[in-house]
Amino acid sequence: MKRRTAGKLMGLGALGGWLPKQMGVDQEKIGIALVGLGNYATRQLAPALQLTQYCQLTGIVSGTPSKVKDWQGKYGIEDVHCYTYENFEDIAADDKIDVVYIVLPNFMHAEYTIRALEMGKHVICEKPMGLDADECRKMLAAQTASGKKLQIGYRLYHEPHHKRMHELGVALHWGPLKVMESSLGFRMANPASWRMDPSKGGGGAIMDLGVYCIQAARRMANQLPQKVSAQGFNTDPGLFKGLFEHVSFQLSFPNGAVSNSTTSFNAYVDRFHAACERGWLQMQPSFNAGQQVVLTTSEELEPIEGPGPFQQVAQMDAFARNIMDDTEVIASGEEGLIDLQIIDAIKRSIEEERMIEISY
Repeated sequence: MKRRTAGKLMGLGALGGWLPKQMGVDQEKIGIALVGLGNYATRQLAPALQLTQYCQLTGIVSGTPSKVKDWQGKYGIEDVHCYTYENFEDIAADDKIDVVYIVLPNFMHAEYTIRALEMGKHVICEKPMGLDADECRKMLAAQTASGKKLQIGYRLYHEPHHKRMHELGVALHWGPLKVMESSLGFRMANPASWRMDPSKGGGGAIMDLGVYCIQAARRMANQLPQKVSAQGFNTDPGLFKGLFEHVSFQLSFPNGAVSNSTTSFNAYVDRFHAACERGWLQMQPSFNAGQQVVLTTSEELEPIEGPGPFQQVAQMDAFARNIMDDTEVIASGEEGLIDLQIIDAIKRSIEEERMIEISY
């Protein structure tokens, strides 16, 4: 059988080929304020917003004056649209800001999402949605009460190779799905990072990286897993205090498929593989925002046009269209809740050293 690799690495030098289409003069762009100006906002979201068709960067929130000044110089944001955490609620009266994008450490997701919704703003919240399923339920309750829309930063819901994966799984293109393997990890050797603090990060790599492995498996299976078995490993307890260095977990699905995954804060890995009755697919790299996804399959498929240098362009444009057209959000808060319910079960399986039936 022929093999085809779809998806090519594209340098930022090719950026001009990915400029968005011009909007009609009667269309207004959705204004987005980024809350938290760390690495992800700086290197991914802000540049992506320069390429979106339906969005624009209209505000920022930061506790670091030097960062605010730098961003103003780079993106031309006026003083009146720059906020601190002390005057965060003033965004409620800013009609240039339609969406508040929460790009803060995990333990702050629920608080700032709820506050933004109560201010009458739509919200994008980075993953994981909250520290646990209970936080997610509170966020969803706030969304319902506000009547506003909530998107979780699942950029891969809109990434073309992951979309093709999902379509092939739904169509049972190669027959019944049998086995999946997904792994994601990187070296997190900074003890000062909030990710290394269990109370702030929520429990290590399983929180920051586990959602990717879970998402890929359940979207390929087009089902929710029923049971999970999980194991935690720690070879450097002096560095990884109160959290596991590596977490492996096995999900079982109603259709009989099984998925084995590993997340790590001490090794680089980034791949997804699915084996069906008559064929297979693999994505490697699969999840990293800084690399283009490469999809390889057991047969020749139609070429897939890549998303350009920033996967978040399609994610944010999709949310803008949801707001403009009042349509359903695909990467919804309900999806975020599901993933935290699974992660809660993974943590419980490690603690109790047994298979856990997942409750939804």
